[in-house]
Amino acid sequence: MQPLFTIGYEQAKPAAVLGELKRAKVKLVVDTRAVAASRRPGFSKRQLAASLDAAGIAYLHLQKLGTPAEGRQAARSGDFDTLWRIYDAHIKTAEAQDALAELIALIKSGKRVCLLCYERDPNQCHRSRIAALVKKRTRVKVEDLIPELF
Repeated sequence: MQPLFTIGYEQAKPAAVLGELKRAKVKLVVDTRAVAASRRPGFSKRQLAASLDAAGIAYLHLQKLGTPAEGRQAARSGDFDTLWRIYDAHIKTAEAQDALAELIALIKSGKRVCLLCYERDPNQCHRSRIAALVKKRTRVKVEDLIPELF
């Protein structure tokens, strides 16, 4: 089974993120943001999907894996205990479990998948929670990609 990659684009330019994805030979980026919009040029859903497509990398937005609004607010204020409590409850919902099952099926199909979110540090991002659940269910190796800073 291919490894599961994760990447955050905080403090990185699109070219640096794309370079890391290419270096890891990623074939599918799964956007785990609840809201696939960004104030950072190149990282909103349509722009990101277009630049990935031009590089031969597919894009999929699994919105239901994203952090609910109250969790994002807790993260912005640095309250990670509240964030994790909210996210751990959210990931148990039927919608999130369906999205998680879709992600696992893609990984089991042999695709080189990378989970994308904003935070540079995977330990401060819900994508680490997603990766841990996938690893528990599939025994896949998880590798965090860290793009160069701008």
